[in-house]
Amino acid sequence: MSEILCQWLNQEVKVSQTVSPKSFAKAFSSGYLIGEVLHKFELQDDFSKFTESRVSSSKLNNFSRLEPTLHLLGVQFDQNVAHNIITEKPGAATKLLYQLYTVLQKKRKSGLTGLEMQTMQPLTNIRLQNMKSEAFRDRLRNLIPRQTDFNLMRVTHRFQEKYKHMKEDFVQMHFEKLENFQKLKEEQRCFNIEKQRLSRRRQNEIMAKIQAAIIQIPKPASNRTLKALEAQKMMKKKKEAEDVANEIKKFEALIKKDLQAKESASKTSLDTAGQTTADLLNTYSDDDYIKKIQKLLEEDAFAREQREKRRRRLLMDQLIAHEAQEEAYREEQLINRLMRQSQQERRIAVQLMHVRHEKEVLWQNRIFREKQYEERRLKDFQDALDREAALAKLAKIDFEEQALREKEVHEQIAVERAQARYQKHYSMCAEILDQILDLSTKVADYRMLTNNLIPHKLMRDWKELFFNGKPIYDQASIKHLSAKPSVEQLIELEKRDFLDSNDYDDYKNMVGEWALPEEMVDSLPPSNNCILGHVIRRLVEKSLPPQVESAEPELPSFAIKGCLLGKTFSGKTTAVKFLQKDFPIQILSIDTLVQEAIQAFHDNEKITEALPIQKEPEEKASLVLQEKAKESQDLQNVFSAAPFPLETLTETEDKTMLSAETNKTPKSEEVKSSDSFSELTVRAQLGAKSEQLLKKGKSISDMLLVSIMVNAINQIPLDQGWVLDGFPMTLNQAKLLEEALTGYDRNLIELEEKKKQISTLAVDPTASKEVPPPPSAFDFVMLLDISDNSSLDRMNDIMAEALSSETPREDINQRVAANQDMDEDQNLRDQIHHRIVGFLDNWPLLEQWYTEPENILIKINAEVDKESLCQKVKEMFMTEIMKKENKVKKKLEEKEAEKKEVSLTEPSSPAAPPPPPPEPEREKEIHPQQERSKTPAKGKPPSESPHGKQESSQEGKGKKGEASLKRKGSKGKSAGGKVPVKKSPAESTNTSPTPVGPPPPKPGSEEWVYVDEPIAEEIPSFLVPYWELIESSYIDSIKKVLRHLREDQHTVLAYLYDIRTGFQQFLRRPDHKQNFVSQWQTDFNSLPDDLWDDEETKAELHQRLNDLRDRLWDICDAQKEEAEQERLDIINESWLQDSMGITMNHFFSLMQAELNRFQDTKRLLQDYYRGMECKIPTDDNKKFTRVPLVQLCTKDVLECQLRIPLVPRISISLDLAMSKSKSRALLKDKIDYTLENVELNFEADEKLVIDTWQQASSAISHMVTAEIHQRLMEEEKENQSADAKDKSPQMSANKKVKNEPPKKKKEDKKAKGKSPPTAEASPVILTVEEMAEMEKRNKLRLKIKEEHLAALQFEEIATQFRLELIKTKALAFLEELVLKAVDVYKLMEKWLGERYLKEMASVEKLTEVARYHIETSTKIQNELYLNQEDFFINGDVKVFPDPPPPIRPPPVEKEENGTLTIEQLDNLREQFLEIAPKGIIGNKAFADILLDLVTLNLGTNNIPSSWMHLTQAELQELTSLLVVNSEFVDWRKFLLVTSLPWPIPLEEELLKTLQRFKAVDDEQLGTVTFKQYMQAGLWFKGDEDVKIPENPLEPLPFNRQEHLIEFFFRLFADYEKNPPQLDYTQMLLYFACHPDAVEGVYRALSVAIGTHVFQPIETPNLITEKTSFLTDMSPIAESPEPEENVISEEREVKEEKGEEIPENANTEKISMETLLRVFRGGNEAQDPNRFSSQLKMENIYAENFIKVFQDLDAKNLEAIEVAVLLKHPFIQDLISSYSDYRIPDIKMILQRSEHVQGSDGERSPSRLTEEKK
Repeated sequence: MSEILCQWLNQEVKVSQTVSPKSFAKAFSSGYLIGEVLHKFELQDDFSKFTESRVSSSKLNNFSRLEPTLHLLGVQFDQNVAHNIITEKPGAATKLLYQLYTVLQKKRKSGLTGLEMQTMQPLTNIRLQNMKSEAFRDRLRNLIPRQTDFNLMRVTHRFQEKYKHMKEDFVQMHFEKLENFQKLKEEQRCFNIEKQRLSRRRQNEIMAKIQAAIIQIPKPASNRTLKALEAQKMMKKKKEAEDVANEIKKFEALIKKDLQAKESASKTSLDTAGQTTADLLNTYSDDDYIKKIQKLLEEDAFAREQREKRRRRLLMDQLIAHEAQEEAYREEQLINRLMRQSQQERRIAVQLMHVRHEKEVLWQNRIFREKQYEERRLKDFQDALDREAALAKLAKIDFEEQALREKEVHEQIAVERAQARYQKHYSMCAEILDQILDLSTKVADYRMLTNNLIPHKLMRDWKELFFNGKPIYDQASIKHLSAKPSVEQLIELEKRDFLDSNDYDDYKNMVGEWALPEEMVDSLPPSNNCILGHVIRRLVEKSLPPQVESAEPELPSFAIKGCLLGKTFSGKTTAVKFLQKDFPIQILSIDTLVQEAIQAFHDNEKITEALPIQKEPEEKASLVLQEKAKESQDLQNVFSAAPFPLETLTETEDKTMLSAETNKTPKSEEVKSSDSFSELTVRAQLGAKSEQLLKKGKSISDMLLVSIMVNAINQIPLDQGWVLDGFPMTLNQAKLLEEALTGYDRNLIELEEKKKQISTLAVDPTASKEVPPPPSAFDFVMLLDISDNSSLDRMNDIMAEALSSETPREDINQRVAANQDMDEDQNLRDQIHHRIVGFLDNWPLLEQWYTEPENILIKINAEVDKESLCQKVKEMFMTEIMKKENKVKKKLEEKEAEKKEVSLTEPSSPAAPPPPPPEPEREKEIHPQQERSKTPAKGKPPSESPHGKQESSQEGKGKKGEASLKRKGSKGKSAGGKVPVKKSPAESTNTSPTPVGPPPPKPGSEEWVYVDEPIAEEIPSFLVPYWELIESSYIDSIKKVLRHLREDQHTVLAYLYDIRTGFQQFLRRPDHKQNFVSQWQTDFNSLPDDLWDDEETKAELHQRLNDLRDRLWDICDAQKEEAEQERLDIINESWLQDSMGITMNHFFSLMQAELNRFQDTKRLLQDYYRGMECKIPTDDNKKFTRVPLVQLCTKDVLECQLRIPLVPRISISLDLAMSKSKSRALLKDKIDYTLENVELNFEADEKLVIDTWQQASSAISHMVTAEIHQRLMEEEKENQSADAKDKSPQMSANKKVKNEPPKKKKEDKKAKGKSPPTAEASPVILTVEEMAEMEKRNKLRLKIKEEHLAALQFEEIATQFRLELIKTKALAFLEELVLKAVDVYKLMEKWLGERYLKEMASVEKLTEVARYHIETSTKIQNELYLNQEDFFINGDVKVFPDPPPPIRPPPVEKEENGTLTIEQLDNLREQFLEIAPKGIIGNKAFADILLDLVTLNLGTNNIPSSWMHLTQAELQELTSLLVVNSEFVDWRKFLLVTSLPWPIPLEEELLKTLQRFKAVDDEQLGTVTFKQYMQAGLWFKGDEDVKIPENPLEPLPFNRQEHLIEFFFRLFADYEKNPPQLDYTQMLLYFACHPDAVEGVYRALSVAIGTHVFQPIETPNLITEKTSFLTDMSPIAESPEPEENVISEEREVKEEKGEEIPENANTEKISMETLLRVFRGGNEAQDPNRFSSQLKMENIYAENFIKVFQDLDAKNLEAIEVAVLLKHPFIQDLISSYSDYRIPDIKMILQRSEHVQGSDGERSPSRLTEEKK
């Protein structure tokens, strides 16, 4: 039904969507197609509101609109039907459409429309229907879920599916893991089973050998048991005999029954057989059937007789066997009876003999038993020895196998490590190569940007980035950094900071871009302000006093300290024990110490009173470790020798452990345990901690191991040496041990040295002392170097010795100890690889640790024997002892020399005055400092010390520092020289005038003694952070400005490149010159031909050409003006001015930074020296001097103007500038007025830079002079106040001289603070001491002033020099920027001029070419191309086409020597195909057709002219050559022969062609299409040497062979099929024909089978007829020779093949069908003109072949071998007589007819008609 509906919908209704029965429900589920059907029948007017979507809302809309229409038609439709259709329920849509189909058919018959049907209904029904429709919509809306629900369900379904897939994948993975685990377990179990089996097998073999050696005497069996066994056997035999007899009886009864039944049946069958045979004889004449029946009956009778004989023979054999059994049983019974009597007699005899010899046997048995016992003992002992030897051999084999496995594992680990090293090296090389590529590409990019002139600064920055491993290209943008920057942004920040640091170093050291010009080299100031450096150092020392170095012992110890390291089994313990025998040293092994500590904890070792005396060194080390532990904040490593930390640790850990076990722990027990724990010794406490960690399954931490080792070292006397055995093993252990033994942390010292290298602005050269490296904890470290394989070999040797040294007899204790040793050896074997890998991983770090500061590492080759190794270690140890003694002696000598120097200097200055004022302060500071030094702060980082902020002058200055240091003492102005400089009171011993000598030292020189007066404590606390702020702000501002300058350089290069490329693109903008040229060329070529030679026409053309040239020149001029305007716009852009303004602001910022530094330094020096003079620092209300910046924007920024002054740009007018004389010109060529403004602006900017520099320089000079003036004013005030001040009373003068200077200072302060009192009338006379004190104070004040002013003037000189350098570099930078821009502007002008000249030249060339064509009166065929500045004649484009070449006539085939042309062959094929489609035609009909063709009326175009002379007899002769089976002619063979000449194929060529056809035939149907036929090809191809004639009117030569290949397809193809199909095997059978018929048959057999068929040797290979068929139809004299040659060659080849027949030749099988196909047996003539004789002939071939196959044992006609078939006489006769595969020689008949025609003349057509009649 659905098919009928689909046909109705698709064909009649023609719905928009094709409906099929499979998709019926889905197509109508939306309701759209139902509405379309109703709309087609004019029932659904609102169809336009239907939607084709499949969402729920669309379906609801469609079905709601369908419901009234369906009810109107009377179709049953409700919400259930709609729901079924929507949900695609099977059959619902079909049922509805069928009802609709019937209703619509009725409607069509009635002819009513929808409106008429609606009006026919009553009104009440309409209202009811509307209500029903509303209810329907509501119910349907409830039934149909919303589209969102569908989508949600789809999403949930998709996620459920995904969850299922994930769960399945998880289960699959879990299952695979389980399978792998099970597989591993199975493999392990199989391995264990195999191992157990082998061990059991070996043990069984050994036990078998032992058992074989034991001789066992079998116990004789009793007579009763033998008799019982024999009786059972006899019973069994009897039972078997009875069973056999019963079976025989049953068998005989069955046979008798069968015989009786067969006899009765045979009688009846004979009667019936007689009748049937008679009937058969009467009906059939053949006797075969009767003979077969008789033969079968005879065979049955013979078989029955044989069965009867066999049965009788079997019965006889069974009877004979039964009788033999009975006879044997009787004999056995008789023997048993006789034996029973003989046994009784023997027993009686034995008893008698036993009674007779009883006494003799007793004592002989005792002797024999003792001998047996001894032999058994000896044998058991030997067996035990053999068993032990076998087990030892097995253990040795297992041990060797395990050693091999260990070596393999080690080699695998070594390979993995080598691969990891290679991977690391490869990644490093790849990273370096990437950076090289980045550098190369960056250089290439900037070569393009800078026109191969990369700035030196950029190249140097890239090289620095490359050498430091930073990426050259930007990885990310750092303009807007987030709170957590990415990795790329962090790298970019590091790059920026690195380049900033390099630029700052160049700026500070005045190298690179900031190198001094030649005119400034001579005026280079000193590189360092020594006075300022001294001030800063003193302030820092006051704020953070340096730590007192740990006092070394006065008498250093001669005891030697060292350690022996190496891999496992390298001989460490052996060498250490050897040393302990010869030297008084202590050996410490960490394993032994840990065990002893744990044992001490178990023994409850407690502190005694004598212990605290020895604990002082322990406390030092433990405190250091304690602090280190606090820093690392590792609770597991927190321990100490002090009782409190350990108590707390143990309490907390005990609490945690106990709380894990039980929740309730009484506090009293905790207190008791803590008290008892605190009473333990340090070693016991450490042992407790170690045991706790080991019980938890954790390893002992490095801190705990080091503390155990340090505790043991502290127990050793100071004068005794010690050596560590295999400790430390890691770098962390080495660091902790060295820190615990020496108190130094090398990492912190390195950090301190790095901080010292940070560039500071002022350095004190006197304080730059190099910190001596900390002493090492060891005097030597010996490494016993050994390879991994040697370590494994030694382990195997030790274990092998342990196996071999086991004695066979051991007591229980020895065996237990041996088992423990074996367990330890097994653990060691398991851990050996981890130990070796751990040593290889840690040793490079340890080697670097022990070789870098002081090389104390000694490497010894340990791959020697034990004695040599011990001797080497001993020699090295003695050498180290000698070195240690020499060191200690040298230190003692140095100390003695220092003491002597001190003793000599002390008496030389007895009259020295009391120490200067700072000393008491220093003492005060030293006391708390010493107190602090007692605390464990040795490892504290000295980052706050003054050395962290200092740097030597040579380090700070770099390369230029050397030249500056040479002039340091000579250069620089003094403080004025007004005040004479005197020595300090500490140095001056006499106040008497000294004779004239060298000049006094200048402040800051090496001879100058700095003023170190005490200052208030508040001043350093304020000035040190202030100086740090000065340094940081100065460095940051310099770096920021240099960074902006660096980035602006990139911007300038990119901008100049952009304007260059942009201007070039502007010059290449398209013009419209080509349009005018093309139009002129079109007009020129369209001129009529008769006007070309007219002079007026030529004049007109010349005028048009002139107009074209003028127009092109106008275009060029206009473009030139536009380019010039573009260049002017680029020049007049504000970019250059803005860039120069920004650059000037950057340099002004540098000047501001230098000015700020000078002002801040001046204020710092002023505060320092005023504080030293005990004056209150002045409050400088003056604002800092600000360097004005260039105002770039015209807007008023009030806040900016309040902070930084702005200077407007100076713009010089052009008239004013022209009147001025120029001192120098940037433009060295002719004056370019477009660049005048650039140069004038540059001069204005240059003047602005110089003015700003002068302003800053004068500000510095004013500040210095103001400071000096202020000093002078203060001195004058002080002098006036001193003169007017009253002297103090006499009591103050009588004070002791021993009062401390600070008190005097305080009095001075108080005196200065008071107002000057009024002078008294009576002046007080001063004493000599007071006068000296006053003089000292004045000298000190003068010295402070001199030092202050010298430092200030030094800063002034340095700052002035820096400002001048900044000014010079700014001018050079601006000049370089302007030159770059001017070069670009000049280059743009050059490009503009060159382009204009080239465009004009191209226009001239165009006019020359055009004038030439005008004068020569020739058209311009090729396009004239004028684009931009190029002009050429485009040979690829022609404006008018060439005249068409003459059409070459098609090739025509000509008749040659009577050969039929392809057209004639096709005509004959069509005629024959109409008459006989199957290819067979009667010989008479064939002769008549040929005779008709020969006539003039029919054969004019069908056959060549030479065939027209054939007579009827000749035609009959020709027909007889082609006759098949004496009556029929194969016309395809005839056309094949007449189409000669074509290359006759060899048999190999035929087989290859067959294989090609089979390869093309994909479906193996045996047929191919024309395309496949041409693809496979034949054995020959078309003539490739066709010469193309030069004359285009001459036709091409006819390629006959190519047309023949196509003709052969048409000849043999079956055109009834579409497309035509060719049976290629049948075609190749035609081509198998040969002049020799036998050879043709064998060729056909080869083609049919597909392989070569060898001819038997007996078969004569004769060619009866020699004909010519290969060459063209030439006369008789010419043709035979090549033909005979070819045939003879083929014969020779065949003979060779026949001679060389292989053994397995012709083994291929051939079927009946193939044989019939070869011998034309399979072809049936179905033409109406066929006779029954053909059928008979085919049936005869088939029947004969059937007989042949049956004769060759192929009764079912299965395929048989070719060799067997060829031996059959019928086949041999058939092959020799079969002539269908012989090529007839029709050329002979044609030549004869030509010869006759040549002698008789031409025959008339009337004669031919007569012959025909």
